[in-house]
Amino acid sequence: MKNRIPHKSILLLILTMLIWAGCSKDFLDRKPLGELTYDTYFETKDHAIWATNAIYQQFRVWDCIGFAWIGNTDIISDDADKGSTPTDALYVLDLDDFTFDATNITFASLWNGFYHAIFRANLAIENIPGIDMDEKLRDRLVGEAKFLRAYAYFNLVRWFGELPLVTRPLAPEEFYTQTRQPVSAAYAQIEQDLLDAIEVLPKKSEYASGDLGRATQGAAQGMLAKVYLTLGDWVNCEKYCQDVIDSDEYALWPVYTEIFQRVGENCSESLFEIQATALSTGSLVAASPYNMIQGVRGVPNLGWGFNRPSDNLVAEFEPFDPRQSATMLNPGEVLPDGSAIVQDNPEILNERHNQKAWVPAHPGLQDNGPGNIRILRYADVLLMMAEAINEQNRPDDALPYLNMVRDRARANYPPNIIPTVAPTDQATLRLKIWHERRVELAMEQHRWFDLLRTGRVAERMAAVGKVNFTPGKNELLPLPQSEIDVSGGKLEQNPNY
Repeated sequence: MKNRIPHKSILLLILTMLIWAGCSKDFLDRKPLGELTYDTYFETKDHAIWATNAIYQQFRVWDCIGFAWIGNTDIISDDADKGSTPTDALYVLDLDDFTFDATNITFASLWNGFYHAIFRANLAIENIPGIDMDEKLRDRLVGEAKFLRAYAYFNLVRWFGELPLVTRPLAPEEFYTQTRQPVSAAYAQIEQDLLDAIEVLPKKSEYASGDLGRATQGAAQGMLAKVYLTLGDWVNCEKYCQDVIDSDEYALWPVYTEIFQRVGENCSESLFEIQATALSTGSLVAASPYNMIQGVRGVPNLGWGFNRPSDNLVAEFEPFDPRQSATMLNPGEVLPDGSAIVQDNPEILNERHNQKAWVPAHPGLQDNGPGNIRILRYADVLLMMAEAINEQNRPDDALPYLNMVRDRARANYPPNIIPTVAPTDQATLRLKIWHERRVELAMEQHRWFDLLRTGRVAERMAAVGKVNFTPGKNELLPLPQSEIDVSGGKLEQNPNY
């Protein structure tokens, strides 16, 4: 792996930057004061906090949640098409059409962005324990860093398979010697990091209001449940979902559409969100480009119009399911805040937008995006619970968790809308749970990973006419060619690329 921060002088630049943390809106304002050096950085409580904040901040940058994130989660799947105008960002169209190779710049973005987060986490995990400070706070900050490192590796291993597994700051002579380790080793590290985090992280209710949005015990439990879901470890998936449910820290938000508006940020349904805010005109360190990329292109001019919800996704919703209108924003519709009507843009074919990424007017330009990115919701936990129980051949026990999600979606609508699922057999319920995951979590960057873990990628790509998808090849992304080149051959490419 090519380490993108190979020298002490560049490391110093990172450590002395304005680290505006990625948690609650209050916490976003905290930043280092004065001059620091590498040798004095990890000396005080504030240094420990700033180092941890820097990890959160990394998940808002372009490499982590720009075209690479949207393209290799939604657009690559059957949930979305490229969107925007036909000739805009053709390398994203290559993801949609499976005509990419290892030089596609989105793969280098993912690799660099998430490994940079791991680099920052490793610095914090290595150095914070040596600081003379309150032991409980010190342990918590290390737990946050381990949670974030696990999240980064979890994404990378699902995209690329075998990975260089870096769990400490590297010496310069080690930068170009890293080799890929088995997938099982990556998952073992992810599991251990999350187990460690569970032991020391507070519950959501135990954080002060100014720290709302930091990693919590429930977030670590929910993320670990998703890891076990991915591995098909149904017993442990059920266990950690049950821990989240039994904590009484979370509940389904009553109104589905509000989850993705400002009132829904860090609400009762939120286990973990990437925090963002538009602090001031031209200040991007606390904001993200996530909203801009998917915003309406034209009138009103809110963004670039990428990540178009697909026709196939539209067809997946049951008749009159209110989640469809909460997910998609079409020409002729009024914006959620009532401020304008979306006008048709004749340059965009079959225009449609991801309403879950919509944000109201805010300071600064479009790329000063203030919207939190929902990573893990309580509805996801309930559906994981239903799936884990059903896969243990207990469909009657699984059914209530599925119906809890459907009941919330139907709130304030007639009972024939999204009807309650009646008792059924395991195979039938499995399909119903998969359907529910798709419509409940649509356009929230879960679909590609769900298709991978359930072995349905080839089937679904064929169903939507993605004829260039090659089984045995495209289930994994190619390692960036640039990384293979600088490794001198120590990194080997994925099969058939």
